Amino acid sequence: MSGNQRITRKNTIILDKKAFRSDLKRILGFKPSRPGIYEIALIHRSATFEIPGGGNINNERLEYLGDAVLDTVLSEYLFRFYPEAPEGELTKLRSRLANRSTLNKLALSMKLDKLLISQVKNNPTSKNIYGDALEALIGALFIDKGYSNTKKFVIKHILSDHIDLNSVINTETDYKSQVFQWAQKMKRQISFNYNEDYDFNDKKYVFTTVLSIDHEVFGKGTGSSKKEAEQKASLRALTKINHAGPLI
Repeated sequence: MSGNQRITRKNTIILDKKAFRSDLKRILGFKPSRPGIYEIALIHRSATFEIPGGGNINNERLEYLGDAVLDTVLSEYLFRFYPEAPEGELTKLRSRLANRSTLNKLALSMKLDKLLISQVKNNPTSKNIYGDALEALIGALFIDKGYSNTKKFVIKHILSDHIDLNSVINTETDYKSQVFQWAQKMKRQISFNYNEDYDFNDKKYVFTTVLSIDHEVFGKGTGSSKKEAEQKASLRALTKINHAGPLI
């Protein structure tokens, strides 16, 4: 929570709107037409508050919208930037650009953590709230300015200013695919088992994934999404596989 924002005991947000709009203009590169929607984009579900007449205010719906918009922008950008790349390669590139780790780093680089209102305790899994906030910000931008301006923002202020595209492209982070490639070559059987719990302290769902190879547990991972838990379990499985011998 930044110095110009706080939450009262009744969970009511008090915001220094002038400071917030100044910070928002710095991040976006322009003055927003509907600053209220951006305020909602930066309220994490742990700081949810009720409005008169019923209804809750947090950034979950905007995060959902922003996730879809970001996927579309990245898909179009990569389609045009890599005209010879096959569909599978484009999908991998988009996944690396939009994975939770990359989005968290982007949000911190853009200093969204200074504006985010949250009551989540500081721990390794809490870093995901920054990537979620970035997606919500993109959702708010889409509502405020439309797709064309949102695309310009993502390309200019995210891809150009904050991402080393070549570094991301050359970094393999799809550990699940690597495990499947190894299992296919070695003719091994892979299975994933899932569990979902609600963390009442952090007010969020936590997913656990157990990866087994030929009925032997090779890796276990937890995360705020099933995909994140799968990737962590797969990375641990790869580590165990590599200790036993070459990956491929």
